[in-house]
Amino acid sequence: MSTTTSLLTAEDHELLARPLHGFLTVAAGPLPPQPRPVWFEATTEGTVQFFTAPDSPKVRRLRRDPRASIVVAAPAGERERWVSVAGRTTVEADGAHALCSRLADRYWDLADRARADDLAAMLATDQVRVVIHPETVHRFTH
Repeated sequence: MSTTTSLLTAEDHELLARPLHGFLTVAAGPLPPQPRPVWFEATTEGTVQFFTAPDSPKVRRLRRDPRASIVVAAPAGERERWVSVAGRTTVEADGAHALCSRLADRYWDLADRARADDLAAMLATDQVRVVIHPETVHRFTH
């Protein structure tokens, strides 16, 4: 069943709380969309956020046109289920390192020394937090 709203539901939050990759697409004018996998977090305020380098191509595109979408799907072997969130974004200077740490803990086993070192290297770089403010949320559950 496919439905559309402007808000994330409790069922959406349940799927989005899992360590799944989101496929982010930003508006690129005449260029075709080029989705990129990202770590993400759905917030209690109903937004979706991720972190990235402040000079990344996605941030440069978002500064020109703040529209973006993210699609998250259940993995193979499970019943088909996905959520797509589209809306305008804001690029925030604060909170990126805290978000990076939370997401690394969600996606990686930080007891693994190599992963802990990877996180330390990420935290040593400049990061921004990008927030998607949902205007449209599409979902499908089978």
